[in-house]
Amino acid sequence: MTTPLFLLRCLEVGLSMSDLELLTVGLVLDIWTERLNDDVKEPKSDIREATQEDFDKF
Repeated sequence: MTTPLFLLRCLEVGLSMSDLELLTVGLVLDIWTERLNDDVKEPKSDIREATQEDFDKF
């Protein structure tokens, strides 16, 4: 990764130059990873909330 690309990616996630003075490269990479994870949708689960009828059957 080049320096200009690094700075571009920082701007895309909303980090300023003054922010970069306080962060390590590792923290910036963690921010990028979390940003990517925000866009991932969790699959629907077959788990449902139990009703009173379910408790009565138990």
